[in-house]
Amino acid sequence: MILKCLLNCRPTSSWKHSKIFKILPRNLLTSEKQKEFPTRCDILIVGGGVIGSSVAYHLKEKVGDKLSIVLVEADDTYRAASSALSMGCIRQQFTVPENIYLSRYGMEFLEKSHHLLKVPGLDPTDVQFHPRGFLMLASEASRGQLLENFKIQIDAGAKVELLSTEAEIKSRFPWMNTEGITAGVIGTANEGWFDPWSLLMGLRQKALSLGTHYIRGEFTGITIKENTTTTNLNIACLNLKRDKEDVLHEIEFATLVLATGHQSGKIGKLAGIGKGKGILSLPIPVEPRKRFVYCVHVPNGPGRDCPIFCDNTGAHFRPEATPNIYLCIKAPTQEEEPHTCNLNVDYEYFEKEIWPRLAKRIPSFENLKLRQAWAGFYDYNTFDQNAILGRHPALKNIVLATGFSGHGIQHAPGAGRAVMEYILYGRYLTINLERFGFERIINEKPLYEKNIL
Repeated sequence: MILKCLLNCRPTSSWKHSKIFKILPRNLLTSEKQKEFPTRCDILIVGGGVIGSSVAYHLKEKVGDKLSIVLVEADDTYRAASSALSMGCIRQQFTVPENIYLSRYGMEFLEKSHHLLKVPGLDPTDVQFHPRGFLMLASEASRGQLLENFKIQIDAGAKVELLSTEAEIKSRFPWMNTEGITAGVIGTANEGWFDPWSLLMGLRQKALSLGTHYIRGEFTGITIKENTTTTNLNIACLNLKRDKEDVLHEIEFATLVLATGHQSGKIGKLAGIGKGKGILSLPIPVEPRKRFVYCVHVPNGPGRDCPIFCDNTGAHFRPEATPNIYLCIKAPTQEEEPHTCNLNVDYEYFEKEIWPRLAKRIPSFENLKLRQAWAGFYDYNTFDQNAILGRHPALKNIVLATGFSGHGIQHAPGAGRAVMEYILYGRYLTINLERFGFERIINEKPLYEKNIL
Protein backbone atom coordinates (compact mmCIF):
# COMPACT_ATOMS: atom_id res chain seq x y z
CA MET A 1 0.00 0.00 0.00
CA ILE A 2 1.11 3.54 -0.75
CA LEU A 3 0.02 6.13 1.80
CA LYS A 4 -2.13 8.79 0.13
CA CYS A 5 -1.94 11.78 2.44
CA LEU A 6 -3.81 14.94 1.49
CA LEU A 7 -3.31 16.97 4.65
CA ASN A 8 -0.67 16.84 7.36
CA CYS A 9 -2.17 18.52 10.37
CA ARG A 10 -4.38 18.05 13.38
CA PRO A 11 -7.80 19.74 13.67
CA THR A 12 -7.80 23.51 13.88
CA SER A 13 -10.44 26.19 14.27
CA SER A 14 -10.98 26.02 10.50
CA TRP A 15 -12.28 22.45 10.74
CA LYS A 16 -13.51 20.84 13.89
CA HIS A 17 -14.09 23.88 16.10
CA SER A 18 -15.16 26.59 13.66
CA LYS A 19 -18.88 26.41 14.45
CA ILE A 20 -18.35 26.61 18.20
CA PHE A 21 -15.96 29.55 18.05
CA LYS A 22 -18.64 31.45 16.11
CA ILE A 23 -21.26 30.62 18.74
CA LEU A 24 -19.01 31.35 21.72
CA PRO A 25 -16.62 34.15 20.80
CA ARG A 26 -13.77 34.90 23.13
CA ASN A 27 -15.47 37.78 24.92
CA LEU A 28 -18.36 35.53 26.01
CA LEU A 29 -16.09 33.12 27.85
CA THR A 30 -15.15 35.61 30.54
CA SER A 31 -16.53 38.78 32.09
CA GLU A 32 -15.10 41.87 33.75
CA LYS A 33 -15.72 40.26 37.12
CA GLN A 34 -13.82 37.17 36.04
CA LYS A 35 -10.70 39.27 35.46
CA GLU A 36 -10.48 40.03 39.18
CA PHE A 37 -8.33 37.68 41.21
CA PRO A 38 -10.01 36.11 44.26
CA THR A 39 -7.93 35.54 47.37
CA ARG A 40 -10.22 33.00 49.03
CA CYS A 41 -12.72 30.34 47.98
CA ASP A 42 -14.54 27.32 49.32
CA ILE A 43 -13.56 25.01 46.49
CA LEU A 44 -10.54 25.35 44.22
CA ILE A 45 -10.61 23.20 41.08
CA VAL A 46 -7.35 22.72 39.20
CA GLY A 47 -8.00 21.73 35.59
CA GLY A 48 -10.62 23.38 33.41
CA GLY A 49 -11.19 20.62 30.88
CA VAL A 50 -14.37 18.60 30.61
CA ILE A 51 -13.91 16.89 34.02
CA GLY A 52 -13.11 20.05 35.99
CA SER A 53 -15.84 22.03 34.27
CA SER A 54 -18.33 19.23 34.94
CA VAL A 55 -17.43 19.29 38.64
CA ALA A 56 -17.90 23.07 38.73
CA TYR A 57 -21.22 22.85 36.88
CA HIS A 58 -22.69 20.13 39.11
CA LEU A 59 -21.61 21.90 42.29
CA LYS A 60 -22.99 25.26 41.21
CA GLU A 61 -26.18 23.71 39.87
CA LYS A 62 -26.77 22.10 43.27
CA VAL A 63 -25.79 24.87 45.73
CA GLY A 64 -25.52 28.07 43.67
CA ASP A 65 -23.91 30.94 45.57
CA LYS A 66 -23.70 29.01 48.85
CA LEU A 67 -20.19 27.93 47.85
CA SER A 68 -17.55 30.02 46.11
CA ILE A 69 -15.75 28.06 43.39
CA VAL A 70 -12.56 29.03 41.59
CA LEU A 71 -11.27 26.99 38.66
CA VAL A 72 -7.70 27.27 37.39
CA GLU A 73 -6.82 26.30 33.81
CA ALA A 74 -3.37 26.77 32.30
CA ASP A 75 -4.58 27.08 28.68
CA ASP A 76 -8.07 28.44 28.23
CA THR A 77 -7.77 28.14 24.45
CA TYR A 78 -7.86 24.33 24.92
CA ARG A 79 -5.90 23.82 21.72
CA ALA A 80 -4.01 20.85 23.15
CA ALA A 81 -6.68 19.74 25.62
CA SER A 82 -7.53 16.05 25.65
CA SER A 83 -11.22 16.97 25.85
CA ALA A 84 -11.16 18.84 22.56
CA LEU A 85 -9.03 16.28 20.71
CA SER A 86 -11.16 13.27 21.62
CA MET A 87 -13.13 11.19 19.10
CA GLY A 88 -16.20 11.99 21.17
CA CYS A 89 -17.62 8.48 21.52
CA ILE A 90 -19.89 7.15 24.25
CA ARG A 91 -20.57 3.46 24.85
CA GLN A 92 -22.10 1.19 27.46
CA GLN A 93 -20.02 -1.84 26.54
CA PHE A 94 -17.71 -2.02 29.55
CA THR A 95 -17.09 -4.85 31.99
CA VAL A 96 -16.73 -2.81 35.19
CA PRO A 97 -20.37 -2.05 36.10
CA GLU A 98 -19.50 1.41 37.44
CA ASN A 99 -18.27 2.38 33.97
CA ILE A 100 -21.55 1.20 32.45
CA TYR A 101 -23.53 3.28 34.94
CA LEU A 102 -21.34 6.33 34.26
CA SER A 103 -21.97 5.99 30.53
CA ARG A 104 -25.71 5.62 31.06
CA TYR A 105 -25.80 8.89 33.00
CA GLY A 106 -23.54 10.48 30.39
CA MET A 107 -26.06 9.53 27.72
CA GLU A 108 -28.92 11.01 29.75
CA PHE A 109 -26.92 14.20 30.16
CA LEU A 110 -26.18 14.48 26.44
CA GLU A 111 -29.84 14.02 25.59
CA LYS A 112 -30.81 16.87 27.93
CA SER A 113 -27.73 19.06 27.38
CA HIS A 114 -29.56 21.64 25.28
CA HIS A 115 -31.71 22.32 28.36
CA LEU A 116 -29.24 21.63 31.18
CA LEU A 117 -26.52 23.84 29.69
CA LYS A 118 -28.78 26.65 28.45
CA VAL A 119 -27.42 30.11 29.23
CA PRO A 120 -29.72 33.14 28.82
CA GLY A 121 -28.70 35.18 25.80
CA LEU A 122 -26.81 32.35 24.09
CA ASP A 123 -27.90 29.67 21.66
CA PRO A 124 -28.57 26.30 23.32
CA THR A 125 -25.64 23.90 23.42
CA ASP A 126 -25.78 21.47 20.50
CA VAL A 127 -23.51 18.49 21.20
CA GLN A 128 -24.37 17.09 17.75
CA PHE A 129 -25.06 13.59 19.02
CA HIS A 130 -25.21 10.79 16.44
CA PRO A 131 -26.82 7.58 17.79
CA ARG A 132 -24.89 4.54 16.63
CA GLY A 133 -24.09 1.28 18.36
CA PHE A 134 -20.60 -0.05 18.96
CA LEU A 135 -19.93 -3.36 17.21
CA MET A 136 -17.47 -5.51 19.15
CA LEU A 137 -16.11 -8.54 17.28
CA ALA A 138 -14.51 -11.71 18.62
CA SER A 139 -12.53 -14.59 17.16
CA GLU A 140 -12.82 -18.14 18.47
CA ALA A 141 -10.06 -17.36 20.98
CA SER A 142 -11.83 -14.29 22.38
CA ARG A 143 -15.41 -15.52 22.05
CA GLY A 144 -15.63 -16.65 25.68
CA GLN A 145 -14.57 -13.23 26.96
CA LEU A 146 -17.08 -11.51 24.67
CA LEU A 147 -19.91 -13.68 26.01
CA GLU A 148 -18.82 -12.97 29.59
CA ASN A 149 -18.74 -9.24 28.82
CA PHE A 150 -22.21 -9.43 27.29
CA LYS A 151 -23.69 -10.98 30.44
CA ILE A 152 -22.13 -8.28 32.65
CA GLN A 153 -23.54 -5.58 30.39
CA ILE A 154 -27.04 -7.09 30.37
CA ASP A 155 -26.99 -7.42 34.16
CA ALA A 156 -26.03 -3.72 34.43
CA GLY A 157 -28.92 -2.63 32.22
CA ALA A 158 -27.01 -2.01 28.98
CA LYS A 159 -28.96 -2.18 25.72
CA VAL A 160 -26.89 -4.67 23.72
CA GLU A 161 -27.56 -7.52 21.30
CA LEU A 162 -25.54 -10.69 20.82
CA LEU A 163 -24.66 -11.82 17.29
CA SER A 164 -23.71 -15.42 17.95
CA THR A 165 -22.62 -16.69 14.51
CA GLU A 166 -20.47 -15.57 11.62
CA ALA A 167 -23.43 -15.98 9.27
CA GLU A 168 -25.55 -13.63 11.38
CA ILE A 169 -22.83 -10.98 11.34
CA LYS A 170 -22.32 -11.35 7.57
CA SER A 171 -26.04 -11.01 6.95
CA ARG A 172 -26.23 -7.83 9.03
CA PHE A 173 -23.03 -6.28 7.62
CA PRO A 174 -22.45 -7.59 4.08
CA TRP A 175 -19.61 -5.12 3.50
CA MET A 176 -17.48 -6.94 6.07
CA ASN A 177 -15.03 -9.79 5.61
CA THR A 178 -16.07 -12.03 8.50
CA GLU A 179 -13.26 -14.57 8.13
CA GLY A 180 -12.11 -15.63 11.60
CA ILE A 181 -15.02 -13.89 13.36
CA THR A 182 -17.31 -16.12 15.44
CA ALA A 183 -19.41 -13.66 17.46
CA GLY A 184 -20.17 -10.01 18.02
CA VAL A 185 -22.06 -7.68 20.33
CA ILE A 186 -23.70 -4.48 19.12
CA GLY A 187 -25.26 -1.67 21.13
CA THR A 188 -28.92 -1.06 20.35
CA ALA A 189 -29.30 2.21 22.29
CA ASN A 190 -27.35 4.71 24.39
CA GLU A 191 -24.23 4.64 22.21
CA GLY A 192 -22.86 6.92 19.53
CA TRP A 193 -20.64 9.94 19.09
CA PHE A 194 -20.88 13.67 19.66
CA ASP A 195 -18.81 16.83 19.37
CA PRO A 196 -16.54 16.94 22.45
CA TRP A 197 -15.73 20.62 21.91
CA SER A 198 -19.42 21.52 22.17
CA LEU A 199 -19.76 19.59 25.44
CA LEU A 200 -16.63 21.21 26.88
CA MET A 201 -17.70 24.74 25.94
CA GLY A 202 -21.26 24.09 27.08
CA LEU A 203 -20.12 22.94 30.53
CA ARG A 204 -17.65 25.80 30.85
CA GLN A 205 -20.10 28.49 29.78
CA LYS A 206 -22.84 27.15 32.05
CA ALA A 207 -20.46 26.93 35.02
CA LEU A 208 -19.40 30.52 34.34
CA SER A 209 -22.99 31.69 34.18
CA LEU A 210 -23.70 30.05 37.55
CA GLY A 211 -20.83 31.93 39.20
CA THR A 212 -17.72 29.77 38.83
CA HIS A 213 -14.64 31.99 38.68
CA TYR A 214 -12.29 30.77 35.92
CA ILE A 215 -8.63 31.82 36.12
CA ARG A 216 -5.95 31.33 33.51
CA GLY A 217 -2.84 30.20 35.32
CA GLU A 218 -0.71 27.31 36.51
CA PHE A 219 -0.95 25.56 39.87
CA THR A 220 2.51 25.64 41.45
CA GLY A 221 2.03 24.24 44.94
CA ILE A 222 0.39 24.31 48.38
CA THR A 223 1.50 25.80 51.65
CA ILE A 224 -0.13 25.37 55.06
CA LYS A 225 -1.41 28.63 56.48
CA GLU A 226 0.24 29.31 59.82
CA ASN A 227 -1.64 30.49 62.93
CA THR A 228 -5.01 30.13 61.23
CA THR A 229 -8.14 29.77 63.32
CA THR A 230 -9.95 28.07 60.44
CA THR A 231 -9.50 24.32 60.15
CA ASN A 232 -8.66 22.69 56.84
CA LEU A 233 -7.74 25.99 55.22
CA ASN A 234 -4.67 25.86 53.01
CA ILE A 235 -3.09 28.18 50.50
CA ALA A 236 -2.59 27.31 46.85
CA CYS A 237 0.18 29.06 44.97
CA LEU A 238 -0.71 29.97 41.42
CA ASN A 239 1.53 31.25 38.66
CA LEU A 240 -0.56 33.53 36.47
CA LYS A 241 0.68 34.65 33.09
CA ARG A 242 -0.91 37.91 32.11
CA ASP A 243 0.38 40.40 29.60
CA LYS A 244 3.48 38.20 29.13
CA GLU A 245 4.37 38.53 32.80
CA ASP A 246 4.55 35.74 35.37
CA VAL A 247 2.88 36.79 38.60
CA LEU A 248 2.67 34.55 41.66
CA HIS A 249 -0.67 34.70 43.47
CA GLU A 250 -2.02 32.89 46.49
CA ILE A 251 -5.57 31.78 47.18
CA GLU A 252 -6.96 30.22 50.35
CA PHE A 253 -9.23 27.21 49.89
CA ALA A 254 -11.10 24.68 51.99
CA THR A 255 -11.29 21.88 49.38
CA LEU A 256 -9.01 21.29 46.42
CA VAL A 257 -10.16 19.22 43.41
CA LEU A 258 -7.43 17.89 41.15
CA ALA A 259 -8.97 17.37 37.71
CA THR A 260 -5.66 17.74 35.95
CA GLY A 261 -5.85 14.95 33.37
CA HIS A 262 -2.60 13.58 32.04
CA GLN A 263 -0.62 16.00 34.22
CA SER A 264 -2.07 14.57 37.43
CA GLY A 265 1.05 12.68 38.50
CA LYS A 266 3.12 15.84 38.16
CA ILE A 267 0.51 18.14 39.73
CA GLY A 268 -0.05 15.70 42.57
CA LYS A 269 3.57 16.04 43.63
CA LEU A 270 3.14 19.82 43.79
CA ALA A 271 0.32 19.15 46.25
CA GLY A 272 2.51 16.76 48.26
CA ILE A 273 1.16 13.47 46.86
CA GLY A 274 4.13 11.27 46.05
CA LYS A 275 6.72 13.33 47.95
CA GLY A 276 6.00 12.48 51.58
CA LYS A 277 6.13 9.48 53.87
CA GLY A 278 3.72 6.59 54.30
CA ILE A 279 0.66 6.98 52.11
CA LEU A 280 2.01 10.27 50.79
CA SER A 281 4.97 8.43 49.28
CA LEU A 282 2.57 6.99 46.67
CA PRO A 283 2.20 9.29 43.66
CA ILE A 284 -0.94 9.62 41.60
CA PRO A 285 -0.22 6.90 38.98
CA VAL A 286 -1.34 8.98 36.00
CA GLU A 287 0.86 10.00 33.09
CA PRO A 288 0.33 11.19 29.51
CA ARG A 289 -0.02 8.61 26.75
CA LYS A 290 -0.23 9.85 23.18
CA ARG A 291 -2.94 8.54 20.86
CA PHE A 292 -3.40 9.26 17.16
CA VAL A 293 -6.68 9.83 15.31
CA TYR A 294 -6.66 9.48 11.53
CA CYS A 295 -9.39 10.94 9.33
CA VAL A 296 -9.83 9.06 6.05
CA HIS A 297 -11.98 9.25 2.95
CA VAL A 298 -13.32 5.91 1.65
CA PRO A 299 -15.16 6.36 -1.71
CA ASN A 300 -17.18 3.14 -1.40
CA GLY A 301 -17.19 2.73 2.37
CA PRO A 302 -19.81 0.98 4.51
CA GLY A 303 -21.96 4.13 4.62
CA ARG A 304 -23.01 6.52 7.35
CA ASP A 305 -25.31 3.94 8.93
CA CYS A 306 -22.47 1.58 9.79
CA PRO A 307 -21.79 1.04 13.51
CA ILE A 308 -18.82 2.26 15.47
CA PHE A 309 -16.61 -0.62 14.42
CA CYS A 310 -14.24 -2.40 16.81
CA ASP A 311 -12.23 -5.17 15.17
CA ASN A 312 -10.87 -8.07 17.19
CA THR A 313 -7.37 -6.95 16.11
CA GLY A 314 -7.70 -3.69 18.06
CA ALA A 315 -8.27 -1.31 15.14
CA HIS A 316 -11.54 0.59 15.13
CA PHE A 317 -13.27 3.41 13.32
CA ARG A 318 -16.46 5.43 13.29
CA PRO A 319 -18.21 7.33 10.49
CA GLU A 320 -18.32 11.11 10.46
CA ALA A 321 -21.41 13.12 9.57
CA THR A 322 -19.85 13.90 6.18
CA PRO A 323 -20.48 10.98 3.79
CA ASN A 324 -17.57 8.56 3.25
CA ILE A 325 -15.42 10.15 5.99
CA TYR A 326 -14.24 7.97 8.88
CA LEU A 327 -12.10 8.44 11.99
CA CYS A 328 -9.69 5.58 12.72
CA ILE A 329 -7.63 4.67 15.78
CA LYS A 330 -5.76 1.79 17.39
CA ALA A 331 -4.18 1.70 20.84
CA PRO A 332 -0.47 0.86 20.60
CA THR A 333 1.12 -2.01 22.46
CA GLN A 334 3.52 -1.25 25.30
CA GLU A 335 6.40 -1.64 22.86
CA GLU A 336 4.77 0.75 20.38
CA GLU A 337 3.98 3.54 22.86
CA PRO A 338 5.00 6.86 21.22
CA HIS A 339 6.95 9.55 23.06
CA THR A 340 4.95 12.32 24.70
CA CYS A 341 7.25 15.29 24.26
CA ASN A 342 4.98 16.75 21.55
CA LEU A 343 1.74 16.14 19.66
CA ASN A 344 3.30 15.23 16.32
CA VAL A 345 1.52 12.50 14.36
CA ASP A 346 3.16 9.22 13.37
CA TYR A 347 1.84 8.49 9.86
CA GLU A 348 3.92 5.34 9.54
CA TYR A 349 1.95 3.86 12.43
CA PHE A 350 -1.25 4.29 10.43
CA GLU A 351 0.24 2.75 7.32
CA LYS A 352 1.71 -0.27 9.10
CA GLU A 353 -0.60 -0.96 12.03
CA ILE A 354 -4.07 0.39 11.24
CA TRP A 355 -4.68 0.50 7.50
CA PRO A 356 -3.81 -3.17 6.80
CA ARG A 357 -6.12 -4.38 9.58
CA LEU A 358 -9.04 -2.29 8.39
CA ALA A 359 -8.49 -3.12 4.72
CA LYS A 360 -8.50 -6.85 5.51
CA ARG A 361 -11.73 -6.62 7.48
CA ILE A 362 -13.49 -4.05 5.24
CA PRO A 363 -12.21 -4.46 1.67
CA SER A 364 -13.38 -0.99 0.59
CA PHE A 365 -10.83 0.53 3.00
CA GLU A 366 -8.10 -0.64 0.60
CA ASN A 367 -8.83 2.49 -1.47
CA LEU A 368 -8.92 5.02 1.35
CA LYS A 369 -7.16 8.38 1.31
CA LEU A 370 -5.82 9.94 4.48
CA ARG A 371 -7.35 13.39 4.83
CA GLN A 372 -6.22 14.57 8.23
CA ALA A 373 -4.69 13.38 11.49
CA TRP A 374 -4.04 14.65 14.98
CA ALA A 375 -2.74 13.48 18.33
CA GLY A 376 -4.02 13.91 21.86
CA PHE A 377 -3.08 12.77 25.35
CA TYR A 378 -4.87 10.21 27.51
CA ASP A 379 -4.71 10.64 31.30
CA TYR A 380 -3.41 7.10 31.50
CA ASN A 381 -3.73 5.38 34.87
CA THR A 382 -0.71 3.07 34.91
CA PHE A 383 -2.13 1.13 37.88
CA ASP A 384 -5.30 -0.28 36.29
CA GLN A 385 -6.48 2.13 33.56
CA ASN A 386 -9.57 3.18 35.51
CA ALA A 387 -10.62 6.47 37.03
CA ILE A 388 -9.35 7.65 40.42
CA LEU A 389 -12.12 9.46 42.27
CA GLY A 390 -12.70 10.68 45.81
CA ARG A 391 -10.79 12.21 48.70
CA HIS A 392 -7.14 11.42 49.19
CA PRO A 393 -6.79 9.16 52.27
CA ALA A 394 -4.05 11.29 53.85
CA LEU A 395 -5.04 14.75 52.58
CA LYS A 396 -8.72 14.84 53.40
CA ASN A 397 -9.41 18.17 51.74
CA ILE A 398 -7.97 17.08 48.38
CA VAL A 399 -10.38 15.34 46.01
CA LEU A 400 -9.11 13.46 42.95
CA ALA A 401 -10.88 13.22 39.59
CA THR A 402 -8.43 11.80 37.09
CA GLY A 403 -7.03 8.68 35.41
CA PHE A 404 -9.94 7.98 33.05
CA SER A 405 -7.53 6.53 30.47
CA GLY A 406 -9.47 7.64 27.40
CA HIS A 407 -12.99 7.47 28.85
CA GLY A 408 -13.09 10.96 30.35
CA ILE A 409 -15.17 12.66 27.67
CA GLN A 410 -18.05 10.18 28.03
CA HIS A 411 -17.81 9.85 31.81
CA ALA A 412 -17.37 13.55 32.56
CA PRO A 413 -21.03 14.22 33.43
CA GLY A 414 -21.14 11.26 35.82
CA ALA A 415 -17.75 12.06 37.32
CA GLY A 416 -18.77 15.67 37.91
CA ARG A 417 -21.96 14.62 39.65
CA ALA A 418 -20.07 12.04 41.74
CA VAL A 419 -17.48 14.55 42.94
CA MET A 420 -20.27 17.00 43.76
CA GLU A 421 -21.99 14.36 45.90
CA TYR A 422 -18.75 13.37 47.62
CA ILE A 423 -17.89 16.97 48.52
CA LEU A 424 -21.37 17.97 49.71
CA TYR A 425 -22.53 14.76 51.39
CA GLY A 426 -19.37 12.78 52.09
CA ARG A 427 -20.63 9.81 50.06
CA TYR A 428 -21.98 8.85 46.65
CA LEU A 429 -25.76 9.09 46.34
CA THR A 430 -26.44 7.93 42.78
CA ILE A 431 -23.64 5.66 41.51
CA ASN A 432 -21.47 4.02 44.17
CA LEU A 433 -17.92 4.72 42.97
CA GLU A 434 -16.11 3.74 46.17
CA ARG A 435 -14.13 1.12 44.22
CA PHE A 436 -12.54 3.95 42.22
CA GLY A 437 -10.98 5.44 45.35
CA PHE A 438 -7.24 5.91 45.93
CA GLU A 439 -7.41 3.18 48.58
CA ARG A 440 -7.23 0.47 45.93
CA ILE A 441 -3.78 1.78 44.98
CA ILE A 442 -2.65 1.69 48.60
CA ASN A 443 -4.01 -1.85 49.01
CA GLU A 444 -2.64 -2.96 45.61
CA LYS A 445 -6.04 -4.14 44.41
CA PRO A 446 -6.39 -3.06 40.77
CA LEU A 447 -9.80 -2.83 39.14
CA TYR A 448 -9.22 -3.92 35.56
CA GLU A 449 -11.54 -3.29 32.64
CA LYS A 450 -11.72 -6.23 30.19
CA ASN A 451 -13.08 -4.24 27.27
CA ILE A 452 -10.47 -1.51 26.80
CA LEU A 453 -10.51 0.74 23.73
